Amino acid sequence: MPTQKIHWKSSALTRIPFSLYGDSEIAKQEQSHIFHGATWSFLCLDAELKDAGSYRTTHVGETPVVVVRDNDQQIYAFENRCAHRGALIALEKSGKDANFQCVYHAWSYNRQGDLTGVAFARGVKGQGGMPPTFCKEEHGPRKLRVAVYCGLVFGTFSQDVPAIESYLGPEICARIQRVLHKPVEVIGRFTQALPNNWKLYVENVKDSYHASLLHMFFTTFELNRLSQKGGVIVDPSGGHHVSYSMIEHMVKDSSYKDQALRADNDRYRLKDTSLLAGFTEYDDGVTLQILSVFPGFVLQQIQNCLAVRQVIPQGVGRTELNWTYIGYADDTPAQRTTRLKQSNLIGPAGFISMEDGAVGGFVQRGIQGAQDHEAVVEMGGDHTGSSEGRATETSVRGFWKAYRQHMKM
Repeated sequence: MPTQKIHWKSSALTRIPFSLYGDSEIAKQEQSHIFHGATWSFLCLDAELKDAGSYRTTHVGETPVVVVRDNDQQIYAFENRCAHRGALIALEKSGKDANFQCVYHAWSYNRQGDLTGVAFARGVKGQGGMPPTFCKEEHGPRKLRVAVYCGLVFGTFSQDVPAIESYLGPEICARIQRVLHKPVEVIGRFTQALPNNWKLYVENVKDSYHASLLHMFFTTFELNRLSQKGGVIVDPSGGHHVSYSMIEHMVKDSSYKDQALRADNDRYRLKDTSLLAGFTEYDDGVTLQILSVFPGFVLQQIQNCLAVRQVIPQGVGRTELNWTYIGYADDTPAQRTTRLKQSNLIGPAGFISMEDGAVGGFVQRGIQGAQDHEAVVEMGGDHTGSSEGRATETSVRGFWKAYRQHMKM
């Protein structure tokens, strides 16, 4: 293993070395220790693979992957890399095929990733071809273990990671079931390029403290304020979390205005207030739930806007963020219209999410030349447990707890 260049000044999770966001050697180790290690990575939705032969291409970390449903109705996943010269096997984001054939030299693969054919394997007119000792069964892309939970398809290269339910734990499972308790349909997609390290976006998702400070829309229209009822759930590993809150329409809150916070601004109004005219969907009163699964999956419910997000690292300072908007298969036309309207809240240009697309880049730029310094993550103390309030960074510390465990730091 390469020499570890990152120096943690203490075992406390309240100080995070800035060098973790910009070190190329660390990025390489993350690929092997985390994304190819004992973790489950989100691949796609079961609903996106409706028929035998339906496939999607995706990534686990930086590794391209094909996910496909076979005739046995099982879902399989394998590396999107031809065993011959390394070209992509599947070029499209999605499709439907009986099998896969590499465009470069026409090596063929079945839906389970087995090499089934080599063009001109016996040569041409007695000349060339593969040697008699060549065995197709010994060649092929790496295969992943696949698990489906509540319609979410996860994959792993590891044989050591426990079953998906054990990996998630009972509290996270319950919160996933809360949203994905019945069949869903995809109603929209975005892919967003982020100018920052992947960990900065994951931290942002877990950071319940920033939401009503950075996002003026949240605070102005009282969708999310730290004074509202809610809390943070962090699983024992630290890697998975849930942040949730409830709108309290009759409660007047002056705490933001008293501190002259930028996010509280009563000058802004909506010309079309139907954007926020939703409907009651869950009987627990929760109007916002953000859930994450280590290393890079997010499930969100903001009012009636439902979506999953997939975080894909692309080198040290760039990240790809895939948004998939969903609705329930039994939505009424009016409910579907509401979801589509509220989808304007999120995504690259969303009234809420557009700041998240920029602030990670602000950090990436701000820490240049400060590799020997550290971030301060002390809000709410130094623990990584669940919290009844959201003015805390407990789930951010939880991420680093899990990260250090996987990276053996």
